Amino acid sequence: MYQAAMKAVAVFFALLMMTGSAMVKAQEINTENPYAMLEAVANKTFERFYQDKAKIDEDPNYLKVIVEEELMPYIDYKYASYKVMGRHLRETTKEQRKAFVDAFEGYLVSTYAQAFTEYTDQKIEFGPARDFTHDKMVEVHVRIIEAGRPPIKLLFKVRRLKNNHWKAFDLVAEGVSLLASKQSEVTSLIRKEGIESVIEMLKQKTAVKISVKPAESEKL
Repeated sequence: MYQAAMKAVAVFFALLMMTGSAMVKAQEINTENPYAMLEAVANKTFERFYQDKAKIDEDPNYLKVIVEEELMPYIDYKYASYKVMGRHLRETTKEQRKAFVDAFEGYLVSTYAQAFTEYTDQKIEFGPARDFTHDKMVEVHVRIIEAGRPPIKLLFKVRRLKNNHWKAFDLVAEGVSLLASKQSEVTSLIRKEGIESVIEMLKQKTAVKISVKPAESEKL
């Protein structure tokens, strides 16, 4: 379910790029509006993909650079990291927490970059934007439509920071929270093997090179 949901993330951002009214070249991202932010970040990220397509074709691992520079500034990976550690957060030192946050950020970069290599021909439907004036967290609803298959329901969770700006921190795909899924996995590993082992595991996953599956027309 986790991998399927990550593919859905890639589909979502790709479709935003294809259905957006305009690219956001040289445009500031409005981080004070969570709905506008999500769309603008997606457009800007995929504009970069198209711009650097030659580099990506030569080295798919370059996708990590794009994700790190264009997408991650709008992801609250520190907050997500702390949530993933769960009750073990209180048992860690300041140095261990920083190491875990850095490793988890790298893991997210690698995971998103790999997910962006997979999407086909779908359509997207947005739920209505709501008044968020007094909200500390909002949920951005979307549906991914593909002929012959049930719609994929996605829900992006975005939180308001102290400076009144917003960052995304979780994705719920078909009712399953990716953050909760990783928390269950990571807390179990920390309990069994310790925080240092989990940090090393995340670093190893981050180091895996991005692989691109050949298109159907390229297969023998």
